[in-house]
Amino acid sequence: MGLRSGQWYGGDDRNAYIHRAWMRRGGPEDAFERPQIAIANTASDFTPCNSHLWEAARSVKNGVHERGGTPLELPVVSLGETQMRPTAMLWRNMAAMATEEMLRANPIDAAVLLGGCDKTIPSLLMAAASVDLPALVVPGGPMLTGTFRGRPLGCGTDVWRLSEEVRGGTLSAEDFTRSEASMIRSRGHCNTMGTASTMALVAEALGVVIPGVAGTPAPDSRLLQSAHEAGRLAVDMIAADRRPSTILTKASFHNAIVALAAIGGSTNAVVHLLAIAGRLGIDLTLDDFDRIGSRVPVLVDLQPAGRFLMEDLHRAGGLLAVLNEVRDLLAPDAVTVTGKPLVDYVTGNTVWDQEVIRPRAEPLVAEGGIAVLRGNLAPDGALIKPAAASPHLLRHRGRAVVFDSIEDFHARVDDPDLDIDADSVMVLRGCGPKGYPGMPEVSNMPLPRKLLEQGVRDVVRVCDGRMSGTAYGTVVLHVAPEAAAGGPLALVRDGDPIVLDVPARLIAIDIPAEVLAARTANQASLDAYASPTRGWERLYVDHVQQADTGADLDFLNGSSGSAVTRESH
Repeated sequence: MGLRSGQWYGGDDRNAYIHRAWMRRGGPEDAFERPQIAIANTASDFTPCNSHLWEAARSVKNGVHERGGTPLELPVVSLGETQMRPTAMLWRNMAAMATEEMLRANPIDAAVLLGGCDKTIPSLLMAAASVDLPALVVPGGPMLTGTFRGRPLGCGTDVWRLSEEVRGGTLSAEDFTRSEASMIRSRGHCNTMGTASTMALVAEALGVVIPGVAGTPAPDSRLLQSAHEAGRLAVDMIAADRRPSTILTKASFHNAIVALAAIGGSTNAVVHLLAIAGRLGIDLTLDDFDRIGSRVPVLVDLQPAGRFLMEDLHRAGGLLAVLNEVRDLLAPDAVTVTGKPLVDYVTGNTVWDQEVIRPRAEPLVAEGGIAVLRGNLAPDGALIKPAAASPHLLRHRGRAVVFDSIEDFHARVDDPDLDIDADSVMVLRGCGPKGYPGMPEVSNMPLPRKLLEQGVRDVVRVCDGRMSGTAYGTVVLHVAPEAAAGGPLALVRDGDPIVLDVPARLIAIDIPAEVLAARTANQASLDAYASPTRGWERLYVDHVQQADTGADLDFLNGSSGSAVTRESH
């Protein structure tokens, strides 16, 4: 099979001359006869979690050269979770679309995908699935553990905890600010089981990362060794015709769901996996997450559900040791980028610290996978992460306290006259893909100051947005359809009885159906919905789908392949 890049560089016509001449730039004589390997790099100073990927790219280049390929670095759209307003999720689909188009438009035979921060690995995988060229991921890895006053700090999770302590009057503002310098100890992404860590580990379970690599801390020299190996493997994958469509099968997603549950991973992984599957035309649904993963035990004792951090998981044996505990639940026929089944790498891995990775017989949570809820409040589904919730609230009935927008919430949450108590259910709407837009991480609403001062640290919260994977609490999120798309969440009023029953998979408003049907959305909600007039936001709002199908754009479903329909002249 000839190289795809030969369509640019082969022959002696004018176009081939131009392609070669402009790219020669000191390369060896046979540079255009070698496999052309793109290094899709999301490094950016505005994405601090990924800034070290420039160094990883050099190791990838060395590996490509060693195997006889030509490495070509391709900077792609980078999304910094902590910096971008209003939310990085607004641009995940744009980053995926831009990367897909660049991979297709250029003389590329295979790609190594460098990502780390939350949306970068999902967007890279969506792009790779759509263009379907041989590709593998090198995750950037978590940061090392920082400490404050002798205690380890969980990146993100302790931000939420410490900020609530300040609002509750148990931590001074000065000490809160002092902890800021200790939070980020090194290069790398969040060290909790947030979305970045989750997506790296889930990508390995999918088969698109060299087994054993995900979770390697960013400063660890073994990450560079793995990047070097990835460069070599990318060249080998071309001859084997090992493409995303041959690796990412329904069985691969089965394994990803098992892994997601066992590690106590972020709810954000659900919307990302659905989007990746949609690019491949794989029939993956919310019901698959509940059917496969909801009763898988949580074995990894990491924040926010547990105590430890990613550096601890790595020394305890990493993902392969976790999966060895649940290997009977894995699909045996799912392969990896090496061409071998994932289960071949799982068997026999030892857990070196049973406090961090619990034995299956002594799990952190017996049935802790992400649960899918339905009912008249979420006809198309909603999610809850039981491992991060308060057990006494998993069955609960309380009266609704409704906020029509994030702005409404911020304006009233600390009002001493807010009519709320520990049994109330906080409802926030207008935060879905269309309504905000971009589905921000606001579902884990900070509790009202009056409740914090009473010692309350959790109440049931319901929202059509997302929450950070580093967050915790009894939060029902990804409610679909969202309020802005005509979902019932738009019809909830203060005082309505809300019923949550996680074992029964129920989230409902307990009022007669005819009463609910007769209601209309209030004007305050309608006025708060996004109504962009131009640019990406307008395209996004017009075409974004709902959370239950991955919140991708409707015209991006399905793979388009690598063929370029028009040539240059």
